[in-house]
Amino acid sequence: MHSLLPFFLIMIVVIILLNMLATKLKVAYPILLVMAGLGVSIIPGLPVVKIDPDLIFFIFLPPLLFEASWTISFKEMKKWYRIITSFAFVVVFFTALTVALVSNYFIPGFSIVLGLLLGGIVSPPDAVSTGAITKFVKIPKSTSTILEGESLLNDASSLIIFRFALIAIGTGQFIWTEALGSFLWMVLGGTLMGIILAWIFVQIHKRLPTDAPSDIIITLIEPYIMYWIAEKAHSSGVLCVVAGGLYLSKNRFVFLNSSSRIKGYSVWESFVFILNGVVFLLIGLELPEIVKGIRSTGLSLEAAIWYGVLVTVTIIATRILCSYAALIMTLVFRPQVFKMNSMATLSDRKRQWIMPAILGWTGMRGVVSLAAALSIPVALHDGSPFPHRDLILFVTFVTILLTLVLQGLTLPYFIKKAKLFDEELNREEENSIHQKIKSELSKQVSLYIQNNYQENIDNDHNLKTLFAHVQSKTKVTDDQWMNEEGKAIYLEIIEFQRKYLLNLNKQSEIDEEIIRRKLYQFDLEEERLKTI
Repeated sequence: MHSLLPFFLIMIVVIILLNMLATKLKVAYPILLVMAGLGVSIIPGLPVVKIDPDLIFFIFLPPLLFEASWTISFKEMKKWYRIITSFAFVVVFFTALTVALVSNYFIPGFSIVLGLLLGGIVSPPDAVSTGAITKFVKIPKSTSTILEGESLLNDASSLIIFRFALIAIGTGQFIWTEALGSFLWMVLGGTLMGIILAWIFVQIHKRLPTDAPSDIIITLIEPYIMYWIAEKAHSSGVLCVVAGGLYLSKNRFVFLNSSSRIKGYSVWESFVFILNGVVFLLIGLELPEIVKGIRSTGLSLEAAIWYGVLVTVTIIATRILCSYAALIMTLVFRPQVFKMNSMATLSDRKRQWIMPAILGWTGMRGVVSLAAALSIPVALHDGSPFPHRDLILFVTFVTILLTLVLQGLTLPYFIKKAKLFDEELNREEENSIHQKIKSELSKQVSLYIQNNYQENIDNDHNLKTLFAHVQSKTKVTDDQWMNEEGKAIYLEIIEFQRKYLLNLNKQSEIDEEIIRRKLYQFDLEEERLKTI
């Protein structure tokens, strides 16, 4: 353990440095992490990093899904639920079946069930990879919601396929009636348990005298408890975590105070970043072991690479075809949807048919695929080796690598080249909505003060000043109230005060906690200025 500790510390430092480099180069950090893992893996003398397959899901998956369910808009998910569920379930099942048929035909000794196992592993696109890549390109909110919502649910559908395929391989039989019953229990039971457990956690937060640190710690253990209970009940731990996370996210303002929300956001952002970084780095570091396993089977590396490329092309082509099929079905049966969609503002009809290709090209694979592949048991219940385990691991690795590098590096270029979205128009629309909300909110505050504190205003100069300030903001735009020059001067003044407090803390006996609270107020004020 002591020999591995420096290695893990160095790994974390490398993750942080590569993220900085990725931001500078405007490249998604998962791509650099995977490439770095490949480079580091060839350095001799490094310890072999292995994770217990039984724990791989439990360590990484629950917090990643939980955090994703907190960041997505539940209202937007309901608006686009049809296309989200289509991509998360129908497209995933169809992709898994296509991979099963292709691998059964082209890979010697690969049965349909083994193909379904492989299909369940490589069918779900990774939200982290997509999010990291699309942050460098402006895309409509509807598109990002579809991608985020799909990524929350497709993990569950793909892992259900994966679990049933494992059972069929282990027992040698597959009973459809039992499978259907198990599927319904996994979906409905997991969802219901997630909502019930989330309600219990809300009561814990509300009724116990928690503060921000305890609130954050409780939220850190919640996804693990949800996942563990659901899996013990032989239901879907993924859906339990997602349903529970969505319920908690929707009610966050009921049971968390502002301090818990602000601090919790920073903690979770850092925690999830490290988890993702470790996983993507491990993808590269696992290569030597995977290649070693391939060679031990007697299969040539060239053949294994060809199978990996074949499966990658299959899942990309299938996703693009499904995207166009969804567009055609929508045009035929629900043409009114396009009046609500952002594509309705595009005058060029050709762009409408480019959009499915872009959606299809966003299917980068990552964390879930790696976790599923690594969790395949080494041996069956009778002690015999698991068939083609090393080949499945290698094909999964090639698929992750190719989709990350090929699609990840080209997606921003394709979006910009296609000129699908008018960034200036979207920015003007967002600014207009922001100004309307701000103006209406200020008016409502003004009415509230008048109706409830008019007598206080007449007798209190400070309240009168506050009221005048609120009224003045309803009559001006953000640029008029605080233009770029004003913001620059204000930020300079904040920085001056921050340095003064830091020096005062060194030179005086004032309680440091008081100074820290004041510094935190300056940080909040600086962040507020960035939103103007």
